[in-house]
Amino acid sequence: MKISNKITLYTFLFLISFATACSTSNTPTPSIDLVVPTNIIVPTQPACTTLITEPTPGAETPSIFPPITSEDHTRGPEDAAVTILDYSDYQDPRSGELAKAAKQLLEENSNDIRVVTRPFPVIIVNDKTAIAALAAEASAEQGKFWEMHDLLFAQQANWINLSVDDFKQWILAQVIDLGMDEEKFRADYAREDLIAKIQKAWDDGQQMGLPGTPIVVINNDMYQGPRDYTSLNDIAQLIILGKRQYKTCPPLTVKTNSQYIATLQTEKGDVALELFADKAPVTVNSFIFLAQNGWYDNITFHRVIPTLFAQTGDPSGTGKGNPGYYLITEILPSLTFNSPGMVAMVNSGPDTSGGQFFITYAPATQFDGKYTIFGRVLTGMDVLQSLTPRDAQPGANTPPGDKLINIMIEEK
Repeated sequence: MKISNKITLYTFLFLISFATACSTSNTPTPSIDLVVPTNIIVPTQPACTTLITEPTPGAETPSIFPPITSEDHTRGPEDAAVTILDYSDYQDPRSGELAKAAKQLLEENSNDIRVVTRPFPVIIVNDKTAIAALAAEASAEQGKFWEMHDLLFAQQANWINLSVDDFKQWILAQVIDLGMDEEKFRADYAREDLIAKIQKAWDDGQQMGLPGTPIVVINNDMYQGPRDYTSLNDIAQLIILGKRQYKTCPPLTVKTNSQYIATLQTEKGDVALELFADKAPVTVNSFIFLAQNGWYDNITFHRVIPTLFAQTGDPSGTGKGNPGYYLITEILPSLTFNSPGMVAMVNSGPDTSGGQFFITYAPATQFDGKYTIFGRVLTGMDVLQSLTPRDAQPGANTPPGDKLINIMIEEK
């Protein structure tokens, strides 16, 4: 079976975020990249809709890619929420960049990500790729596959232009440095079954119609978007977030005649908010529900635009996550962005508020009538103004954002 050219969920996510980044507007606006769900269920509670989206494929989902077995080289837990499978060529610089990104993802998400690699040595183009793949397999016989795998990619610039004979000598030097038995390595390197395994990897890739390297498969689905760390991390974090999303809207328990104070505990200090339960009850109800259930614990201020706003509320840190439901947009003409410190819900259009919110640094009347204002800052504007500026873009490295540790709710 040949690989189709369909646009996957992951590619769609990338296209949406890319389009947002290329907007012609000169004034940044609070936003989430909305992925349109395939089905929407309207619950009994008014003013809220839960989202039922197609899940990422599971292990039982039919795929053109052979299932992962004990014969594969894997790192990470078998029951990980995210499995990243790659078909790579050791002589391909793009495969090297992917390997680096995948290793970083695994190091930062050791409980939630599994990395699997399969060789696809493009032997008709690259003169040393089969040798490198065979060296990795021979190293596996001594329990050193990943050490050789990582070293081949990390040192790629040092050997990629060597002659075949010089590369073989380079390999033997690495074998010694990695503490392997050189005699056993030489014997395994010459084994007919391992040589046949590398040839089969090339033949199988051709039969599947692999167009080149690297090929990335996420949870059995081919991923055709950018393969840099930031883009792959966004996809992984959104899948991981799925374990925390809610399948129903929160019960309506807010008291419109009560006063609610929310204290944002950040790594830069505390920020106290007055919540407008009487003016935006659906939004305040959801905000309190999420705060009391840990949705906002240890997350990032993922977007901070100096003089405009600070945005947070997405545990995935991508700016694309939601709690599994959307709220109506509650607009009151009497509530406007005419002063600093207004607290409002982020949306991607009418009635798509979720868990993300922003706080303004200055009057922002251009936002009037577009976002639900559900509170204002009582104290802590200096803390907000000390937050690290940050505006992540697809494919770009962005410095870490400041942490929102938790949100405490007090009812008076």
